[in-house]
Amino acid sequence: MTTPEAAAGAPPGPAVSKDRSSGPRKGRRSVTGTRRSVAALFLLPALVLLGALVVYPIGYSLVRSFYDASGDHAAGFDNYKAIFTDDGIRTALKNNIIWVVFAPAVSTALGLVFAVLTERVRWGTAFKLVVFMPMAISMLAAGIIFRLVYDQDPDKGVANAVWVGVHDTFAQSSAFPKAHPGRESPLVAQGGGFVTKDPVRAGTPVSLPLVGVAPDQLPDDVKRAVAARPEPGRVTGTTWQDFTRGKGVGKLGAPDPSEVGYAGMRIEAVKDGRVVASTKAAADGTFSLPAAADGAQLRLPAGNFKEAYNGVDWLGPALVTPAIIGSYVWMWAGFAMVLIAAGLAGVPRELLEAARVDGASEWQVFRKVTVPLLAPVLAVVTVTLMINVLKVFDLVYIIAPGSSQDDANVLALELYRKGFAEGQPGIASAIAVFLLLLVIPVMLFNIRRLRREERR
Repeated sequence: MTTPEAAAGAPPGPAVSKDRSSGPRKGRRSVTGTRRSVAALFLLPALVLLGALVVYPIGYSLVRSFYDASGDHAAGFDNYKAIFTDDGIRTALKNNIIWVVFAPAVSTALGLVFAVLTERVRWGTAFKLVVFMPMAISMLAAGIIFRLVYDQDPDKGVANAVWVGVHDTFAQSSAFPKAHPGRESPLVAQGGGFVTKDPVRAGTPVSLPLVGVAPDQLPDDVKRAVAARPEPGRVTGTTWQDFTRGKGVGKLGAPDPSEVGYAGMRIEAVKDGRVVASTKAAADGTFSLPAAADGAQLRLPAGNFKEAYNGVDWLGPALVTPAIIGSYVWMWAGFAMVLIAAGLAGVPRELLEAARVDGASEWQVFRKVTVPLLAPVLAVVTVTLMINVLKVFDLVYIIAPGSSQDDANVLALELYRKGFAEGQPGIASAIAVFLLLLVIPVMLFNIRRLRREERR
């Protein structure tokens, strides 16, 4: 028991202090306010750039779309009406629909195939590198590359070089597309070919001179033309290039020493509209027909003069849009492949192996397991490419020649043409706003899908 004296004499204990750390501090708000100011300072440059490069152009384009070309008078909704009434803009809108439907779908499908097929092979990384490499090339450079690839001349355009090579493997073109009878020729035109004016007789050589074939276009196996010798009971003759360079040097209607035969020229003997015999000229232009040709007319059929196959007009009005989409797929299939391959790496292997153990084929595993598990990734790739193709401009502008640029037109290109080439900034602004309205639903769909993924 402690006495009052003891309590009075006891040394003073340490002062009891209140711990204020757990209580509210007046400086908290100031510190928080300072942090907000610092954050605002850090965000200010980005906000200024965002306002200058995004918000202001959108707002100005929206306002400008309601004025006429001069910008002095209000045009109401006339510029927006032009989007659906102007033939050029309607063609561009139609082509944009084709782009949105096919380009993302084909690119995503190819990316999926490449990602799945290269997953199990040793050289899969090298293959992915090669497929992804076009992404390092700018749209401008890719446009120049494919402008050359699609060149109409098979000697320049890779696409037509391959196409013509395959075609000529099965249907050889003629070596004499420009050949025709010259002066005092015994031949007259008939059905795309030529036929002798009078019947021929066995034992009497026939001359079938032609002109019009450039020396560098003659077959490689041609030889100097010689006059055919008569053969008893057979119709013989010569068909050759009856043209000698020089000032009138040479004899007309007879082979000269410098003239060459039409090697491989097909000759038919025709009686009463029916072919009774046929043959091909030798390298020196000579030919020989059996006795059945006696009294017949000799015909050089149209197949001898068929124009050489020049390939496909890739950049013509009919194929220019698919051709440009092909160049886009070449560039962006690698992008799709890389994203899908990353998603494929996260697919549980146990599910795939379980499906195989249950007897599913590789196609069934791919269709019923792999693709459903990759659905979120495929959606991301497809939506990204859809947004990208809505503003495609460079490829169309570079690849499509002037003669077919109207047929390949897209909204971004029409915006450029209206605004800078035709001097109609009001319509160009309306197209810009319309493009923005087309992109917004796709962006909202992507945002909602990402939020659903986060909730899961």
